[in-house]
Amino acid sequence: MRLGINLGYWGAGMDADNLAVAREADRLGYSVCWAAEAYGSDAPTVLAWVAAQTERIDIGSAILQIPARTPAMTAMTAATLDTLSGGRFRLGLGVSGPQVSEGWYGVRFDKPLARTREYVEIVRKAMSRERLTHSGEHWTLPLPDGPGKPLKLTVHPVRERIPLYIAAIGPKNLEQTGEIADGALLIFFAPEHAEETTLGALRAGREKAGLTMEGFDVVPTVPLALGDDIDVLADTFRPYTALYVGGMGSRKQNFYNRLARRMGYEKEAAEIQDRYLSGDKEGAAAAVPRQLIDSTALLGPVERIADRMRAYAEAGVTTLSLAPAGFTLEERIAALRAGVEALERSGAAS
Repeated sequence: MRLGINLGYWGAGMDADNLAVAREADRLGYSVCWAAEAYGSDAPTVLAWVAAQTERIDIGSAILQIPARTPAMTAMTAATLDTLSGGRFRLGLGVSGPQVSEGWYGVRFDKPLARTREYVEIVRKAMSRERLTHSGEHWTLPLPDGPGKPLKLTVHPVRERIPLYIAAIGPKNLEQTGEIADGALLIFFAPEHAEETTLGALRAGREKAGLTMEGFDVVPTVPLALGDDIDVLADTFRPYTALYVGGMGSRKQNFYNRLARRMGYEKEAAEIQDRYLSGDKEGAAAAVPRQLIDSTALLGPVERIADRMRAYAEAGVTTLSLAPAGFTLEERIAALRAGVEALERSGAAS
């Protein structure tokens, strides 16, 4: 198992610290640095900035939002970032959610699986520098009865195949991800529930494509907090967990809420959502079970984190992307270094 770092969203007033975290992760030998986008900072600009000021660490989008760009534009961006970084780019894609897709981009959140499959097909074809033609339900290239003609990418990526990841939560999306992608970007991943919530569906997708899990990158992002009081550490992640389980998406379309239910928190997930959507965010946070947080985060001293890292590796995780908690740069750097020490102690490093 390798380590990654997830910097999340930019523009929250800690951008200089984020760059320092990325550079320290590069120095410590972390394998990849991910950046996210929603409706604030965009990921490619951030990743280009990070790549220019690091040397070895890969840069990855977690994620580029599918409704934000045409597939051809995404291929152009991926090829450019791979070239600028010297072959260090990893392309992570996702459909986002209904509120962002329809409210921010004006793109209907319909048939997300079919849209993702078609999008990936076009992106791969464009990045391979084939002349781009496609006839599908969502995209037709070139447009018929017009002046358009099949074109091919003029940029030469450093690698023949840029690794492609998909952010997946639901069973059908996980299965499709196993079938068409090189890796899966995951959240709220609990080793104890890995098979029934995640890996079984990924494996089914790999088998559908005639493949095994060998070489497939399983990449959960896991919050990390150092300290001795597990209850206090868990409390720091209550608002974060409540936001996703209770308020991310609508009552009918909240993928994180459904995941919590599949993990056995049916009653608790319903209460968190009810409280959050009624405006009681503090009550929603208080309703988050400590065990849910503890099973999906790395909490405690280095020895305890090492034990949990071993569980993640045994569950099938190949890249563990850390989101180190802390209000100061020094706290986040300390968490980064503790992550390396814990991985060494766990015996799960690869």
